[in-house]
Amino acid sequence: MTRDVFVLVESNTTGTGRLFPAAARALGLHPVLLAADPSRYASVGGAEVVRTDTDSVPAVIDACRRPAVGRRVVGVATSSDYYVETAAAAAVALGLPANSPADLAAVRDKGTQRARLAAAGVRVPRFTVAGSVEEVLAAAARTGYPVVVKPVTGSGSLGVRLCADPRQAAGHARALLSRESDERGRPVPRRVTVEEFVSGPEYSAEVLDGTVAGITAKHLGAPPLFVETGHDFPAALAPAAREAITEAAEAAVRALGIALGPAHVELRLGPAGPVLIEVNPRLAGGWIPRLVREATGADLILGTVAAFAGLPSPVAVTAAGGAAIRFVVPAESGRLRGIDGVAQACAVPGVVDVETYREPGAEITVGGDFRDRIGHVLARGATAAEAAAAAEEGVGRVTVSLAVRQEVRA
Repeated sequence: MTRDVFVLVESNTTGTGRLFPAAARALGLHPVLLAADPSRYASVGGAEVVRTDTDSVPAVIDACRRPAVGRRVVGVATSSDYYVETAAAAAVALGLPANSPADLAAVRDKGTQRARLAAAGVRVPRFTVAGSVEEVLAAAARTGYPVVVKPVTGSGSLGVRLCADPRQAAGHARALLSRESDERGRPVPRRVTVEEFVSGPEYSAEVLDGTVAGITAKHLGAPPLFVETGHDFPAALAPAAREAITEAAEAAVRALGIALGPAHVELRLGPAGPVLIEVNPRLAGGWIPRLVREATGADLILGTVAAFAGLPSPVAVTAAGGAAIRFVVPAESGRLRGIDGVAQACAVPGVVDVETYREPGAEITVGGDFRDRIGHVLARGATAAEAAAAAEEGVGRVTVSLAVRQEVRA
């Protein structure tokens, strides 16, 4: 039996990225993963893998035009932040559903994104795009310390830091501006944003086809970093705050032209209301789509595949519960001796999944971004608070043993 083809242009190498092929099959589609280096993937979710130069739009288009005999490509997408423009450009060339590649390029550049949002009346932090240490220091002085300094592209809190004074701002900016490539080896712009720090709790709105499907409460590690250590869904919010966050998120995706498929919109609820931190034109990471499914039955991954394949949305809310996740984050770098307590965490009532990401002997480098997370405990409950309590208890039973590196001193 021949099946229509759904193409993924690269994918997340961890987390929910590996669930996209299963969603495609559930919709009767044959999943194909285009990858420049298939060895990057420990799992491809059963997708057919085609080695392709995914940094080249013409190469991706050519690969999409050569499906197996009797098959046609009906959708092109990605779960990776780095390839949304490429996937959209290929889809447009093939006459398939997609957002505008130009709009996506603007969204992925945080400076351009902020400017568009501000012009549309969406509240964002005061910000400046800077291309040198001197420009960073001048912008920080105008904004007032502390400031957030981060690269204009990237995701997963990579390179994001709260800087308390000129020394910290200069040191972090110098490190960012000296970077030549991202974690995928692709060239990065030599620009950063210098932003006002907005105090208040952080949330993310999970958007599908322009409409907020739910709001997640975010848990962050200690400053000056912004490592996400856990999530609760749905967020416990007063009705007025929920409405304000929903309105801000939906206004943001309209302003940015993300009418089709998912968006992960991060906000802080400041003293004067929601302030939009950034919009990502993809599904959330950190297993948030699974939290949504565990809590409500709504499958955002299935909905994303359907959107880009031109199929009716299959997303439906069938439950009214809560879900939460807590990540295992080591306190320092070193060689991993072991992770204990997994069975004990699994035994906590409400815990539905415990996973570790690293094997004994792995070198662990704590760098202040999503790669610090080496495992998780995920729980479900009648409410998000009940699920959060179970996840907290579960992660508290997990212990990490490290052989800490000894610094060599002259």
